[in-house]
Amino acid sequence: MEPELPKAINFYPEYKEWYYKIIKEFSYDEKMDIFARDELLEILQESPSFTQFTQNALKLRELIQKKKFISIFGCGPSLEDVLNRIIENNELNLLKNSTIISADGAAVFLDEIGLRSNLIFTDLDGIPLEDFSRYVDKTDFMVVHAHGDNIRKLNKVSEILKKSKNIIGTTQVEPESIILNPGGFTDGDRIVFFIKNLLIPSQIQFLIGMDFGNIVGRYSKPDISKNERATLSKVKKLEYAKKLLEWILKNSKNKTYFVGSEIISSIFQYIYPSKYIRILKGESV
Repeated sequence: MEPELPKAINFYPEYKEWYYKIIKEFSYDEKMDIFARDELLEILQESPSFTQFTQNALKLRELIQKKKFISIFGCGPSLEDVLNRIIENNELNLLKNSTIISADGAAVFLDEIGLRSNLIFTDLDGIPLEDFSRYVDKTDFMVVHAHGDNIRKLNKVSEILKKSKNIIGTTQVEPESIILNPGGFTDGDRIVFFIKNLLIPSQIQFLIGMDFGNIVGRYSKPDISKNERATLSKVKKLEYAKKLLEWILKNSKNKTYFVGSEIISSIFQYIYPSKYIRILKGESV
């Protein structure tokens, strides 16, 4: 990877204070996060993703900058609400005017309605592991996140990762070799952190299914069959995700819109799905 790219993506020195707040709040073990990072690195060192890392990074930047619009899909309850409205109006194909980035299980819903994710960010919680290989094959790049709670899952998909050439690894702790730390906490906000310095100023990003209330969308985890009330721990996680996005978007050079979400922040800009579609058509910005 050329020097400026890891520098553009890695954000650990600035994010570190947030990390220590989070592990204190949730009683996470930093040593286990380090172990998970090293485990992912060891796995990827046996893969084509390791030898092609520089090439992959350049292609990833090209992919991010290819289209004016970036559509980022989270697993919140508004994910289905927004996309079902768009489907009802026969305008789903317009979303292909944007680069499509999915947070974990959101990729499953998009796949079900016929939308291919250009990038998938996952900590292995949302995509059924029995289907993991298929989603690796269907996307341009998959960004796999390692933390202390998903080491068993990393090992479960290790043979798939070793055969894959399109994997980028991320960590909660200090970056090491090809394992990056862009900042962020949940898959959804981590996407915004990851791409923030890869965007060009004219690009616009849309966040769909990014909800920070007390309801968890059914695509958040494979064993959830319907939207359900969030646990206290999940509510706290979403609150941190909201605060992190407020922090990073406050000084963003790019226009960012939350599509169809409940208004919960004075910092975020919100639009209806109808305006989202008009912007993708080039009718309104």
